[in-house]
Amino acid sequence: MNNSHIHHEHGVTCELIIDGATCASCTRKIEQALLEVDGVDIATMNFALRTVTVTGSASPEMLIKAVERAGYNARSSEEASDEELLEDKEQADWTYYKRLMREMTVALSIGIPLMLYSIVVGEMTVTTTTERVVWFVVGLLTLGVMYFSGKHFYIGAWKSFVNHSANMDTLIALGTGTAWLYSMVVVSFPHFVPEMARHVYFEASAMIIGLIDLGLALEIKARGRTSEAIKRLIGLQAKTARVIRDGKDVDIAIEQVLLGDNVRVRPGEKIPVDGVVLEGHTSIDESMLTGEPMPVEKTTGDKVVAGTMNKSGSILFEATRVGKDTALAQIISMVKRAQNSKPPIGRLADVISAYFVPVVMVIAIVSALMWLNFGPAPAIAFATVSATSVLIIACPCALGLATPMSVMVGVGKAAEAGVLIRNGEALQTSSKITAMILDKTGTITLGSPRVTRIYLAEASDENEVLQLAASLEAGSEHPLALSIVESAKDRDLVPEQAEKFQAIAGHGVEGVVRGHRLFFGNEKLMRDQSIEIEPHIEIAQAMAKEAQTPMYLAVDGKLAAIIAVSDPIKEDSISAIKRLQDNGIRVVMLTGDNRATAKAVAAKVGIKEFFAEVLPEDKSNKVAELQMEGEIVGMTGDGINDAPALALANVGFAIGTGTDVAIESADITLMRGSLHGLADAIAVSKATLRNIKQNLFGAFIYNVAGVPFAAGLFYPFFGVLLSPVIAGAAMAFSSLTVVSNANRLRLFKAKEH
Repeated sequence: MNNSHIHHEHGVTCELIIDGATCASCTRKIEQALLEVDGVDIATMNFALRTVTVTGSASPEMLIKAVERAGYNARSSEEASDEELLEDKEQADWTYYKRLMREMTVALSIGIPLMLYSIVVGEMTVTTTTERVVWFVVGLLTLGVMYFSGKHFYIGAWKSFVNHSANMDTLIALGTGTAWLYSMVVVSFPHFVPEMARHVYFEASAMIIGLIDLGLALEIKARGRTSEAIKRLIGLQAKTARVIRDGKDVDIAIEQVLLGDNVRVRPGEKIPVDGVVLEGHTSIDESMLTGEPMPVEKTTGDKVVAGTMNKSGSILFEATRVGKDTALAQIISMVKRAQNSKPPIGRLADVISAYFVPVVMVIAIVSALMWLNFGPAPAIAFATVSATSVLIIACPCALGLATPMSVMVGVGKAAEAGVLIRNGEALQTSSKITAMILDKTGTITLGSPRVTRIYLAEASDENEVLQLAASLEAGSEHPLALSIVESAKDRDLVPEQAEKFQAIAGHGVEGVVRGHRLFFGNEKLMRDQSIEIEPHIEIAQAMAKEAQTPMYLAVDGKLAAIIAVSDPIKEDSISAIKRLQDNGIRVVMLTGDNRATAKAVAAKVGIKEFFAEVLPEDKSNKVAELQMEGEIVGMTGDGINDAPALALANVGFAIGTGTDVAIESADITLMRGSLHGLADAIAVSKATLRNIKQNLFGAFIYNVAGVPFAAGLFYPFFGVLLSPVIAGAAMAFSSLTVVSNANRLRLFKAKEH
């Protein structure tokens, strides 16, 4: 059973902001440290945002201590609002970016001249005393650069060492440290080193640190763009609200609005909190929340949602949800949670990176030993270069970004289309769905029956007939009666007073309206009252075949009309179902309705497989049956009687209206009623997964392919040996490639056919 969405029942969720994490192996280490704390059930770090979400009963203070023991800094994000957190993050990122650019400038101002010198002049060897003095000064300058521009790498490496682990900092510190130490030995004690090996590598240490700082700075710049979806959602929140206090209109901060307050909204203003309209009539643009382009008409008794835009009229409404309870606040926290969660493919990257660093260190040592024992002279120089290059090129920093960057963009992209994805697992599984079960009522159809056809027998006016039927049905409790009354209201017809009203169980109703004796009901009622219906019975049968329920209206002993009621199919259900089928998904319809209605609806929307007369408790059995056949099953329902089936399906999709966001049993909530949201969710899911795979391939292949070159495997055959500087540049820009590729996902558009 897919229980990925029930995590939050375990306890309180707390978010920490982490400083000092540099790569994927840091992520794993921080998560491990937190999971060892008593009372922590789940700890998930988002490396791209540098935040960690913890669920459990442990206090924030205990969590912060655990992170500090692991060698990192942490602070709680509890006190701040989403907006303050984002501003805080952007400010911190900007400060860090400026610092890295400064450090990069200093490192490259030493590294580039040294590199140019080595290219133009040639060998950087130490033979004369003058050269020794000059290179000694250069060595001290390089040490200054390593301290100023690279101390964060060395501090990180030391913290890792103390915690008996290794990460990206370890590799950089070992690589640059080895190059610098070897060079200082050559300068200080040249007679210890064979003449051919008296070569200094100060430029490598300075260049590597400068290039990695540049890579990190550019990555931060690009990383900032991934939180745009959250920024846009937070931007929807109104800052103030106009509330009626003591009979006067008062403008107050949004945080001060209380439940039950009466709020006034004028044309062109945002709805500040969720509520119910008390007076006025307007149209509201809800597209920013639901992805639904058409404005929605609102009048007394209708619900309004925070963040949507009031277009034409002025309304007064009562606040029913404020602060963190509004639909928009729930959406923001849901999107943030999903962006922080890891799909299974991301956990794979964490596991690999945990082994990757120690393996690389072993390879570096082995390659150095091979050069020392079997390499050409100067063996010690070759050994140093190869070990340094291996350590630098294998830095798995791109690996830690590969998954979270894509997940953040993908989940944000889906939210913009009105699709709320609860977690990374649902995002990944959606791309593999092979069968989609659709509930009929409220999913394929509108869920509220309406009069769809009026056939006139003796009568001459449709409105007259409908008004008579509505007048008779106004006192009835039957669901079909309600649809007659509502349909009359839609045509601005007012029901009149019915006298001598009587319900005839299982048949229909009778009464007197305007002095006319009326009977309204099924065929059996007509026959019992000896009303002639034979000439019109075929019309009624044709209606029934089209999933409509025919009801006969007799006025003064004669058949006046046949009124057909049905639950209309949503206008875009047919095209959305075709989209799913075109993607190779097997679409199955479930309904509690009778077989004839089910067959008619299935035929209309192009579904070949359907199950009728299914009880709510049997819906989950149908999900299980398809799973037994080897299908990856998506279940779509309106969330109430479908909860067990939604929870059992590989991915549960809830058709939710904007205000019922947190339908707990579903993995994905479609904010608008359209089934196109399903195809959009699957399309975004596939694009995101494809993007993650590209990122992982890019990060892995580059690391793995670079290591043999760096170790000097190809030197005996082609004379090729990778210089540490090139290794450093390649490593720094691999992160940039991953981030840029993830941002490419922002241009993705799900196509509606």
